[in-house]
Amino acid sequence: MRLSTVCLTLARFLLPPAIIGTVYLYTYPILQCSFPLAKRAEAACYFDGSNRPAIPAETAPFRLLALGDPQLEGDTSLPSGFAGGHYFPSLKDGFWHGVQQCGDSARVWCGIRPALAGLMTQDVPRLFEGSRKRVDLWGNDLYLAHIYWLVSWWTQPTHTVVLGDLLGSQWIGDDEFKRRSGRFWGKVFRGAEKVPREVTDVSGRVEVLGRDPRWRRRVMAVAGNHDVGYAGDLDKHRIERFEDMYGRVNWAIRFRLNDSSSAEAAARSPPSLFSTTSLAPTPPELRLVILNSMNLDAPAYDPELRQQSLDFLANQLENNAMTSHGHASSSANSATILLTHIPLHKPAGICVDAPYFSYFPAHQGGGIKEQNHLSQNTSEHILAGLLGDGSEEQGSRRGGAAAIVLNGHDHEGCDTLHYRRANPPTNTPLGGAGGAGEAAVEDDTPPEETPQLQQQRKWRAERHPSSYPQHLQHLAPGPAPDSTGPMLREITVRSMMGSFSGNAGLLSAWFEADEGNEGNEEEGGQGRWRFEYSSCMLGVHHIWWAVHVLDLVVVALGVVGVGLEVREEVGAARRAEEEERKARKI
Repeated sequence: MRLSTVCLTLARFLLPPAIIGTVYLYTYPILQCSFPLAKRAEAACYFDGSNRPAIPAETAPFRLLALGDPQLEGDTSLPSGFAGGHYFPSLKDGFWHGVQQCGDSARVWCGIRPALAGLMTQDVPRLFEGSRKRVDLWGNDLYLAHIYWLVSWWTQPTHTVVLGDLLGSQWIGDDEFKRRSGRFWGKVFRGAEKVPREVTDVSGRVEVLGRDPRWRRRVMAVAGNHDVGYAGDLDKHRIERFEDMYGRVNWAIRFRLNDSSSAEAAARSPPSLFSTTSLAPTPPELRLVILNSMNLDAPAYDPELRQQSLDFLANQLENNAMTSHGHASSSANSATILLTHIPLHKPAGICVDAPYFSYFPAHQGGGIKEQNHLSQNTSEHILAGLLGDGSEEQGSRRGGAAAIVLNGHDHEGCDTLHYRRANPPTNTPLGGAGGAGEAAVEDDTPPEETPQLQQQRKWRAERHPSSYPQHLQHLAPGPAPDSTGPMLREITVRSMMGSFSGNAGLLSAWFEADEGNEGNEEEGGQGRWRFEYSSCMLGVHHIWWAVHVLDLVVVALGVVGVGLEVREEVGAARRAEEEERKARKI
């Protein structure tokens, strides 16, 4: 059998799986990645006297592509000395060690044997491992870039965020930090740009949602522990170099929905007699808060930096309770998306990572060395600031202000529902005597903060029902039936690393008008913000490698096979000519 036949047969055999793998690799977002729709399409109905026209689907005006924990590694993951070009240290060290052990005669020959032994047992394996790791780093960058490029191309997000741990270690030097950051912007997120200072440095900045097309290219970066460290080792230098390459660690922006109906209502409304502001409802607003959660808990290495984060958080939570008119109430027309890194506190068993804290020794400052969640006090402070205490003064809707939290850190991902009871009304007899047979009425006076009441109003957490398989969602525990207080969904986005299947999170937000409450200002607004989340995965990084290696093998076998076949045919033709020439001579 000719060698060309073997190569071409193998190429034909491997071609179908190569085509299938390549088609999947470059079209997988079409099959599984899509932002939740604000309104699903409805077919026209003309049956039984109905005359309902078809309703097209509506995409959400705010679509956030959320990516978690890429953790770009670099030279520190290579064998010691390999990054500096020292490929054969044992060859040199073994030689001189052998020479020094010998006497005066034949000193050179004494060093050859240990030098060769070090070369074969240490240098060659380290050279192989270092080269393999460099190829792995190169492929990992392309794998992450493939996810970002393909998912963003297909889904067309309006905004993109990386939820911390952009790099793989906070302990690297400045040069290595710049190299990895160069790979982040130049290879993994090629074509993207950081949010400029003229946006992040303006307090209370308001933009019309969708008006600035540059947001499609911008990537919001959240600081993670592998970028700046935990509270116990986070210092100003790490913050400065992170902000220099990726933007501010604490900033916020408001996006105002381009709502023509609200603008017309504002134009028709007469001005107030006591203020210069209009009484008409403002257009719906969506507020993005990017928060550095790495030093919210104590003890911290730099108390001044921690205070900056606490002051920023306090300011944002205070603003969350203020409407554009300056009234201290939760506006139904506004919502908040909190983007941070460390998840909120929750009991063990809800997510993969349980609550955990570790600390540096006292002689190293005693600060936080590692943590899986924010502390319970910090978490409850954030929840109460975003949603309020659920009292009647903060809105009749279940949960009052709309908010959602997206974070990273837990590479496995998690979907959690935080909730607690509102202030329960107390029943007192008519006239207050408490006699038998007297009608009971509800007293809206807040009851005393007894230990039992405090326990009832404590923040609780459960897995969100959507995190269960669809056929088991009806069995999800969820909140207690009497939990009529505020609720908040917290989504810990699964890591986009290859070991975690290259996940991408897709969050849609849109303003949903209340059809039965239009124009009724006494009911507290004319609609509410809705959030829906979905995710999609490419698969482990071995799939990316296998498909591309298989494609190269098929192409190589095809090219070699065709080349060999041409060569064999040419050789056969020459042999035939020679035989014909010999036959003529005879």
